[in-house]
Amino acid sequence: MSHRTIAPLALSLLLAACATVPPVVEAPAAAPTAAAAPHTGMVSAADQRASEAGMAMLEQGGSATDAAIAVMLALTVVEPQSSGIGGGGFFVHGTPEGEVTTLDGREKAPGGAGPDWFLDDNGQPIPFMDAVMSGLSVGVPGNLALARKAHERYGQLEWAALFEPAIELARDGFVITPRLNATLARAKNRAGRVPEGQALFYDAAGEPLPVGTLVKNPALADSLAQIAAEGPDWLYQGPAGAQLADYVAADTPRDGAMVPADLRHYEAKWRSPVCGEYRVYRICGMGPPSSGATTVFAILKQLEQFDLAALGPDSPTSWHLFAESQRLAYADRGRYLGDSDFVDVPVAGLVNSAYLTARGSLISPTSTLADPEPGVPPGADLALAEGPEWPEHGTSHFAVVDREGDAVSWTSTVEGPFGSGLMYGGFYLNNELTDFTMVPLVDGVPVANRVEGSKRPRSSMSPTLVYGPEGNLRIAIGAAGGATIPVQTAKALIGVLDWGLTAQEAIALPGLFSPGDTIVLEPGSSLLAMKGDLEALGHKVVEHDMPFKANAVEFVGGQWLGAADPRSEGVALGN
Repeated sequence: MSHRTIAPLALSLLLAACATVPPVVEAPAAAPTAAAAPHTGMVSAADQRASEAGMAMLEQGGSATDAAIAVMLALTVVEPQSSGIGGGGFFVHGTPEGEVTTLDGREKAPGGAGPDWFLDDNGQPIPFMDAVMSGLSVGVPGNLALARKAHERYGQLEWAALFEPAIELARDGFVITPRLNATLARAKNRAGRVPEGQALFYDAAGEPLPVGTLVKNPALADSLAQIAAEGPDWLYQGPAGAQLADYVAADTPRDGAMVPADLRHYEAKWRSPVCGEYRVYRICGMGPPSSGATTVFAILKQLEQFDLAALGPDSPTSWHLFAESQRLAYADRGRYLGDSDFVDVPVAGLVNSAYLTARGSLISPTSTLADPEPGVPPGADLALAEGPEWPEHGTSHFAVVDREGDAVSWTSTVEGPFGSGLMYGGFYLNNELTDFTMVPLVDGVPVANRVEGSKRPRSSMSPTLVYGPEGNLRIAIGAAGGATIPVQTAKALIGVLDWGLTAQEAIALPGLFSPGDTIVLEPGSSLLAMKGDLEALGHKVVEHDMPFKANAVEFVGGQWLGAADPRSEGVALGN
């Protein structure tokens, strides 16, 4: 199956998924999306209450890692549609001296899962929502294991202290925001799938609780208190984990379902960071099973030969070049990226300077590529195929810098809105396994991202750190929004590094997504005025809502500056 064949299917699935994205809701006027703090700490997250939880840790003398863990836990309470302890994530840590480490807390398939996991009796993929709304979609959660390992290496405060803000929010209550209310309305099938979710977020008539309603989640408060006292072993080694596995297995309509041993054997893994040079900057991110670092870097490096600074953000040529580079990068992503514990991912080749320069030379400022096929990076396994994908959704990103200048960029997710809809202990369980490719083989050739027992599905999450020419941290950034995440991240970096914008301005730039043969433009954006210019260059252009949501912290002008997407309810706070 060629890239040309797959791209329309992937785009149609993406657009179908985006149709369920809640409408854009601006943050309240009292909650600024950017803040500055000279030489102190900074937190940027998708919800003010999560940013406040992180700031509370910094004010107690905690590290960036302490603050980031507190943010992740608070988001479990206040942004349950996007992330939490029922899901997983990727953690990128950087020191002021440029030492970067990355930690993989991606969810895993049960050990008994196999290539036919999502196939029916005729060998055809089952309907997407049939997969989501069952135990088939639930991977072993990884965020708590990630938090423990990160805290063991970089934490300063006591483990239990990190839970206090989230426990208070769950026990004493949190107010439903416009975005949560909109998602509850659009994702009733998931959020209210089980009685616990229905009772928590819906009234007697089955309608979402209105904006401003105070919601208390005592079951989640109890779970968090147990984990604060006992550590992550509460989930992975004890009776609670065994009960969770049994609960998921009872909802799984085939053999090979999750068992307690899947939780007992789960491990968050330190991985080698993926770094490369773009102009005078060092870009570092998360390697496989994330496709983030390789895809973000490919988009940038393929454009290095063009004078983007001279073109600027108001030029249709800039956006044409950006679209073409996406098409090339996503072709390689689809062919080669997967869990490197199971497939040979040519990471070094995918970020090889000569290879990406050659790929970039395929881009013309005056025409479009007819059919951007995957390239052949050094070390590539040519015995792999690209398969059709289900859509990716949701997620939450947060960035933290502490007093010492250490930075954390962490992307956390439960996949779609409210994950699988299954709830355990007051939190939603992910549907990450639908990030695997639909089919295991294409024309008899194995797909890199096929389902295998204990494998981690490929992810678009792209937590990123950028260091300047003097070796200083320039920006910690990432995004949420499924397959658009690498593009959002690359767009913001072009805005900052090439166009001289602040991170806040760069994140707010209009969205353009072009993973295949069609450019998708953000409705209501300034890019709509360029539609005719892009079409004249040969592009097929459509307008459609997309789930954009990015957060960043940057060092500029001698101070830390936070940024949060104006399309979201995100807030950056400094102490």
